[in-house]
Order: sequence, then structure tokens, then C-alpha cells
Amino acid sequence: MGRLHYLAVLAATVAIAAAMEMGESHDPMEYMNPDDRPEFNPINAGSKTAHWIFAVALLVLLPSVSAAFACADRLKVSVPLQLVSCVYSVVESLFLRFPDNTDNHENRTSYGTSWFLSIWLGAVVFIGTFLQGSNAVMNKFYPHLADNSASGRLTTAYKWLSSLGVLLGFIRVMLAVVALFGFCYGGHTGQCLAHGIMGTAFIAYSFILVLVLLIPWIRKHQLADSDSSKYFSQEFWDSTVICLWGIVNTFTEHRWGDEPWWMGDYQHTAMGIIWWCGGLLGMWLSRGNRRSWVPSIILVFTGWSMSEHTQHTLISTKVHMVFGMALMAAGITRVIEICFMLKDRATTPDGKIRAFQYFPPFCLTLSGLSFMSANEEQLELVHKLGSDHSAYVLVVTGAAFLIYLWFNLTITLYLWLVGYDENGEIVPDTFTRLEQQTDFELGDLSDAEEFHD
Repeated sequence: MGRLHYLAVLAATVAIAAAMEMGESHDPMEYMNPDDRPEFNPINAGSKTAHWIFAVALLVLLPSVSAAFACADRLKVSVPLQLVSCVYSVVESLFLRFPDNTDNHENRTSYGTSWFLSIWLGAVVFIGTFLQGSNAVMNKFYPHLADNSASGRLTTAYKWLSSLGVLLGFIRVMLAVVALFGFCYGGHTGQCLAHGIMGTAFIAYSFILVLVLLIPWIRKHQLADSDSSKYFSQEFWDSTVICLWGIVNTFTEHRWGDEPWWMGDYQHTAMGIIWWCGGLLGMWLSRGNRRSWVPSIILVFTGWSMSEHTQHTLISTKVHMVFGMALMAAGITRVIEICFMLKDRATTPDGKIRAFQYFPPFCLTLSGLSFMSANEEQLELVHKLGSDHSAYVLVVTGAAFLIYLWFNLTITLYLWLVGYDENGEIVPDTFTRLEQQTDFELGDLSDAEEFHD
């Protein structure tokens, strides 16, 4: 393990040296005289900021709390919380906008997402009240259906819809930022889509890894069942998604036969090629519930490639480099966790979580948020405000810490509601060992009684 530490230090040293070498080529905007910078005078900055903070609280944080209660079958709490979010979303769609600083209007994508989220939350509230038996419409006009409201499939659907509503709320507040600053029009639309989709995907991947790590009956399944070959390892699913996305990337980043190739086409198409090639290998090596290093190595190569992408401005190049370094760190530490710490097992021999295991998902959160924050217009605004890449990266890293804290708190809240913590079932003065759950679904998360000895 000592040699691994030396290798990690050496890799970090090489990366820092490369960053210093890249910093020798000066961007004319990098050292702009403060008197020569164009003024940035936002309109109603205070009220817009307050509006966005309220949106984060009521469309992201509150739905995540209600989703935890929903998955724990606490409908008496989850439904009223979802009703609050739904009412706020409708009011915001009708009367509150996120206007930009030039034309004083909200773009159609952000406005449409607001209405879509309102409809989604309305459907969640409707199903929740139906399951709870308090849906006035169903009780009055369809009483025969109301008598059969406790459907297992409908309950599972309610939990899925509640959880996906958190993702929609996250997308909505991110698009609100785009609308406020007037980003992503014209030729910038494609880049905004790429950064938004891929950045969100890395953050979602981080959440999945945290979920698998913290939920004890998922993490400890090999301890309770000696014949685990009937299951699929995390790396099998990772490799499958990487392979499919690589195929999409290979054939959509360039219009084959319709336009000439340029550097960006080569970079992104080549990235798609390594994804589906590596994804196929990962699927094969991780068959039979075996662990694999392949998805992590794909992250390393992807991060290295992104750190080498030369951008139009120095600040953009350096922020992309930070994104690449975070992604490489996620891949390298994931390999160390799988191959050297866990030694191909799903968990440690005693089933406890080691501190090091929290690090790879955080690196994914940081890489995703860094990529979302690295589009051209954002970084141009950072220049106009007189900041540099180091201050900007520190702010983005702080936001990544908060998002990662949010993930952990939400999952911990759910576990507490069903009588568990990350180590197992909570009982007086001791913990009981978890038994294997045969088929894991989101709808089965709350069935804690199945895991009692």
C-alpha cells in the first residue's frame, strides 16, 4: 500500500507540473486591467438571488426529504411536503420568473421545465393522496377504485416518482441559473447541453455509488449469501451504461459525411469509442457478480483527455484541467478501493464502511459540478467580474461539498426512518446482522422487517 501512496504522489506532482507549464501561455483577458473590464450591472440581483434560494429549498431540498419519507412508507408526512412543493412550483410558473439581464425574460426551456415539474409534482400528490385514502376526486367519483388503493405496484410507482421529482427539481434550478444570466443562446446551445447532461450524469453516478455504499442490505449482500453469482456487480451496470453512452457519443458528436472534421469532433468521438470498447470489456470481466477495474480506468482516460483539451481562454483550459483531475482521482481511488482495499469483495469483511470509500463518490460529484461550471459563457463572466480560475474552482468545490453532504443526509434520513443506520439495524445496545434481500427495488427499500434475524 505504501508504493501506491508514492505512485499517487508522483501522479499528482506530474499533474501540477503540467498545469504550471500550461500556465506559461498568457491569455490576454487573464491579466486585464480592472479599469478596462466591461461593467457587469445585474438587474434586481438581490431579489433574483432570494428567489433562486427559495427555489432550491422548495424544489430540491424539500422534495428530497419528502422522497425519503415516501420510500419509508410515511405518507402522512411525505404527501403534505410534496403538496407544499407543488403549490410553490405552480405559483412560480404562473407569477415568478427568472428573467435574464438583457431582454428581461426567461428562456422557454427554463419556463417549460417549471411547468413540467409542476405537473409532475401534481401527479405525485394525486397518487399519494389516493394511496393515503384522502383523494377527494377518487373517493367521490371512483369509490370502487379507492377501495383498492393499497396496490403494491402503485406504491412502488409513487416512490419512484417521488425520487425522480428530486432530479427534476435539480434540473429546474440549474436551468434557472442559465436563464438568469442569459446563457446558451445561438451557437452556445450545443456546448451547454453537453456540459449540463454530462455533468449531471457524473453527479447522478456519485449518488448511486453513495446509495450502494450506505444502504447496508445492498452493501452486505455477499456476507449473507455465499452464492452471489446470481447477482450483478456494480461494475457490470457501470460498464453497460458506459457502453451504451459510448455508442451514442460515437455517432452523434459529428455529422458523419455531412461536415468536415475539426478538433472537437475528434476529441469527443474518440471518447465515445473508448467508452463502448471499454464498456464491452467491463461487461465481460464483471459477469457473475465479479468486481472489475474497467469502468474506473475509463474514468481515468476520460479525465486525462479532458485535462488535455485546449480551450479558447486560459481560465477555461484550467477549469477543464481541474475537471479532468477530479475525474482521474475518482477512477484511481476507485481502483484502489476495489482491488486493494476490498480485494474484489462487495464490502469489507466486517461490513463496516472505511473512510476512504467516501472519497471516490465525492470526486465524481466534484468532477460533474466542475464540468457543468466550465462552459464558455460562464467563464467569460468570471473574467468580467475580475476573478481567476483558482477562486472560481474553490467556490465550485464548496458547492460540491454541499451537494455531497445533501446526498449523505438524505440517505441517512431514510435509513433512520426505517430503523437502520449505515452499519445495520438499530436495536438497543447492539446491531443485528442483515440477511440477504433477493430482489432489490426502490419500492422495497422500506421493507426493513425482511432483514431481521
